[in-house]
Amino acid sequence: MIGLGQVQEFCAVAATIKDSRALADLMAEITGAMGFRYFALDHHIDLKPAVSSVHVVDYPPDWVERFQARRLYASDPIHRASHRTNVGFAWSAVQSLITLSAADRSILAEAHDAGLGDGFTVPAHIPGEVNGSCSFAMGAGDVLDQRQLPLVQLIGSFAFEAARRLSRQTLAPCEGPSLTERQAECVALVARGKTDWEISQILGIGQETVIQHVKDARDRYGVTKRTLLAIRALFDGQISFADVFGR
Repeated sequence: MIGLGQVQEFCAVAATIKDSRALADLMAEITGAMGFRYFALDHHIDLKPAVSSVHVVDYPPDWVERFQARRLYASDPIHRASHRTNVGFAWSAVQSLITLSAADRSILAEAHDAGLGDGFTVPAHIPGEVNGSCSFAMGAGDVLDQRQLPLVQLIGSFAFEAARRLSRQTLAPCEGPSLTERQAECVALVARGKTDWEISQILGIGQETVIQHVKDARDRYGVTKRTLLAIRALFDGQISFADVFGR
């Protein structure tokens, strides 16, 4: 079982780590100290791996091979459950977050047969990026120590951010589309299902001006459909669900 001092030390080292190999070594050390046997830092996308995606995994090789071959990144029940919460959860409680299908139960049984016991997953949700997570797993038959899970939550969050920082170092600086304040207001109202005329009345501007703002926003995103524009703006954090439903 770890203490707060070990968490603080881990976070300080993780913030300055220089490469994925060093991060993997650091993760292996803290994973063992917490009583876990395996760890996985990854984005929930099919990869082999891509340099722009987080993928630092120390699961049983046989399970990793099967997982990749079957492209389970998006459909894996633990990954799907992590999309339903912002805090970590024990795998034994996954059925409280999602309804498990027969296929889900089969995947979990296969993972157990491959050597993975109970585990704890910390979700990572960042606007404009694919969902990810940091997971720690016991060996099959080992007992998860529930007392230290709040500290495991902290380790997982800082670990994923360290991996995310490293994955972005190899990329050229690139910012996504940015909307002006007025464009964002128009797009938020588009997301509410308002017409251009209704938006003009709400904002007190001309209908032609609204049309131009929406067109400029579509051009920035390279999309032609208003619905897709709203989805992209929500995903990137240019507008929020509060903008759409809160007023």
